[in-house]
Order: sequence, then C-alpha cells, then structure tokens
Amino acid sequence: MHSSTRIRLIESTDAAPIAAHRARDAEAFRRWEPAQPAGFFTPQGQAKRIDKLLAGYRAGTVWPGVVLADDQVIGQVTVGGILPQLHLRRGSVGYWITSAAQNQGHAGRAVGLVLRVMRDELGLHRAEASTNLENLPSQRVLRRNGFSAYGVAHSSILLDGRWQDGLLWERILGD
Repeated sequence: MHSSTRIRLIESTDAAPIAAHRARDAEAFRRWEPAQPAGFFTPQGQAKRIDKLLAGYRAGTVWPGVVLADDQVIGQVTVGGILPQLHLRRGSVGYWITSAAQNQGHAGRAVGLVLRVMRDELGLHRAEASTNLENLPSQRVLRRNGFSAYGVAHSSILLDGRWQDGLLWERILGD
C-alpha cells in the first residue's frame, strides 16, 4: 500500500522542508539540474524563491505546487512559462521528488494531478516538458501521463559544467 499523493499551491511555510530536501539531495540532482548558489539550499534562500514563484502565480505566468505524501512535502511540481493567450494557452511542467520518496509513483501521480490543474483551472490547451536525454525515470513519468517526445533542443541547458541537449515533450490537454 503506497502513501497518497496530493499537490497544492506552494506556501511560504514550505521553505524549510524544501531546503532540507534540496540540501540532502544536492549531489543526487547535480546531473539533472543547473548549479545553484549555496543560499539556494537554506530556508531563507527557498523563502525568497517561493516569494518569486508566488509573484509569478499572481501574475499568471507560473503555477507553483508542492507534492505531498501523507501531508509531508516531498517535492515540487511547477507549471512555468504559462502563455494564457487564447491562441497559445500552454505551459511547461517541471517536477522533482526527494530521493527518499522516489520510485513510489509520486512523480507520476503529481504530474497527472497538475495536468488536471492546467486544463481545468488554468484553461490551458498544451503541456510541454523537457528532460535530459539520459533521465529515463523522468521520461517514464511523462510517457505514463500521455506525453510524446517530439524533438531535441541541442545544447539547451548548462548542467554539471557542460552544455547538454534536452528531449522535448508535449501533450495536448484538449479544449
């Protein structure tokens, strides 16, 4: 029996648990994510980041969520780059789950839940995502949620000291 997975909008009180997860997982995430300054891994650094995310939420450009298992924050799921204009209506999905809670289906369920938010609350038509070419677990999460790979963005992100390609994903949400 697995623990239940929920998502909700991020809150300022999430800064401490997120900082603890990110500090503990810094090495594990290094190959998948851009380098961060030391302050990123502190509750103060996360509080600043959350303030920016919530400002983006108020502006309509981002939907920043946390992933919960049994009411504990175990990760984040974010819709960024939201283009709400009638002729575009799309956003980009990003997510991470703390390593202690990985391989239990939380990422897949969180992505499924945020796709509903995108369609039903944000009125978006298209979901996009990008993964590192070698990030097979993340690719499985997207495939299970109906995403299709549609191209490669060459030399698109600086990770672990070198420019790397990204695999581009899409899913049409409907009208």
